[in-house]
Amino acid sequence: MKVSEGRLKPVPAIEIPSAPLREIMNTAVISVLQLGTLDYSTALRLQQKLVDLRKQGQTGDVLLLLEHTPVITLGRNAKVSNILATPEQLNRRGVELFECDRGGDVTFHGPGQLVAYPIFDLRAFPSSSAKRATMGAVEYVRNLEEVLIRVCADFAIATERVAGLTGVWTTPDRDKPQAKIAAIGVHISRAVTSHGLALNVNTDLDYFNLIVPCGIESKPVTSMAHELGKELSLDAVAGSLSRHFGSVFRSQILWLETLDSLLGPSDPPARLPAELRRIHKEDDTFWA
Repeated sequence: MKVSEGRLKPVPAIEIPSAPLREIMNTAVISVLQLGTLDYSTALRLQQKLVDLRKQGQTGDVLLLLEHTPVITLGRNAKVSNILATPEQLNRRGVELFECDRGGDVTFHGPGQLVAYPIFDLRAFPSSSAKRATMGAVEYVRNLEEVLIRVCADFAIATERVAGLTGVWTTPDRDKPQAKIAAIGVHISRAVTSHGLALNVNTDLDYFNLIVPCGIESKPVTSMAHELGKELSLDAVAGSLSRHFGSVFRSQILWLETLDSLLGPSDPPARLPAELRRIHKEDDTFWA
């Protein structure tokens, strides 16, 4: 698998603080891997490999952080009419087009956007609800939103949830309308998650004119750079994101330096899984 050297670069491993053995054994651990810039198909193959390994209990919970080369993705609920650009226009802009099995409608991924793909077994995380022992799909999505809200707060950007919609939105004021700063689209199969979230950090917002983002015409899209009037370090935002994943999901964060340290020397499958949009009978899916 080839990983290009993008602006989002791997960071040194962080040791888990020393603690009594019993405390460590009772604490979940999320391994974090920064992958630089990946094309969408490569990231999709890697996710599927990790999902399979997680279902088999051959790896722990993993958080992938990366940027994508320009791509428009259509979730399971997507309407093709929400793609405003013609194939010729997409080709001129160097934008790929993919259908995938995540939730949600149409969205864009590209340089300057921090994408996070948690490969978590939700049965490993306790629920905050007294009605169930482990985390459910809706609680998982709300937790992803909470992570994003805390990250934006670290950079003095006020954000909030919007009732009936998924994702994170800027808090409106007299000078700026409410705008979507982060999108969420997940797939959960037999309690194991894939896909995830995309936070616009330094994203070129002009790309979103190619689509109706998430099928929502009434609200614009924004970025952290647009809100602050300056570009940010993606590494700094990635560090904030990982910390808040640890706090929200009550887990220790362990940074990995290479993909080999997680998977071993073998690469992901050479071909994409057939019929990406097919739902297997044994899958418990949730679309956000």
